[in-house]
Amino acid sequence: MKQHRKFLTIIVVFFALFSVGATTAIVNPETAQAATHVYVTETGKHYFYHKGNKGLNRAKKIYKVTLSAAKKHGLTLAKTDYKPGKRKVVKKTTVKKAKAATKKAKKSAGKYVTSGKYKVKVLNSNKPGFSKATLSLKKGAWQKFGNLDRLNRATTANAMLNKKLMPKGEREALYVNPTAWHNKKIKTGWLYNRSHLIGYQLTGQNNNLKNLITGTRELNDPGMVKYENKVASYLKSSKKHYIRYQVKPVFKGNNLLASGVQMKAQSIHSNAVRFSVYLPNTQPGMKLNYATGYSKVS
Repeated sequence: MKQHRKFLTIIVVFFALFSVGATTAIVNPETAQAATHVYVTETGKHYFYHKGNKGLNRAKKIYKVTLSAAKKHGLTLAKTDYKPGKRKVVKKTTVKKAKAATKKAKKSAGKYVTSGKYKVKVLNSNKPGFSKATLSLKKGAWQKFGNLDRLNRATTANAMLNKKLMPKGEREALYVNPTAWHNKKIKTGWLYNRSHLIGYQLTGQNNNLKNLITGTRELNDPGMVKYENKVASYLKSSKKHYIRYQVKPVFKGNNLLASGVQMKAQSIHSNAVRFSVYLPNTQPGMKLNYATGYSKVS
């Protein structure tokens, strides 16, 4: 600190002598033509290229010195500042990438995108759009299911997911049947699954009709499972990770078989997990009667 104060005292004296017309002065041979200058404070440990940097906001006095002199006295470049001509290129690149990502998201919004042979529709530029109030962690982890409607159909499932909600015991067999449950064997196996709105691996809900719909094998896997696995992986990585989650089946009119499901997720305090998609309840090679759930080979 004493050495630093001595350094600044020498600088002040130097400029004082220069201002009253001193005829001799020792010039650092950094090249008298264009010595690089930086800004320092009386007690600071860093130098700044830009006088307007926020790191200098509270400084009572700011001194302009040569870069070589600042380095000689052990000062280092402030983390809030940057060398002229470098950071700007990075900013342009970042902005360019951000614009490209936004353009790509807008282009895919509302359109079906391929996930293998299964097609998923991206909604709202893949932004879930949860309100700030519903992203709050005041209540910790929770899950809530909407009541069955007048046709006994599941309506919606909401949750603030966390690792502690995930099941630890063995899974019991499913025995309750959701609406439109008219299952049959096809070439690839069983046509339908009892599809969970909130996947079993996330909260352990099983024989809960408020959390079940009749879904095709394709809707279940690769459809919903792909997103559920992504959510589960993030939750398992830390007990501090939370995800706001919502799944809503879409029924047309009085149909008993859902046309598809809407899935939305947003990780808290980050965008590690974020999506808003519509997954169709379809099965290749089969024609489904959405009013009843019956089916036949197409």
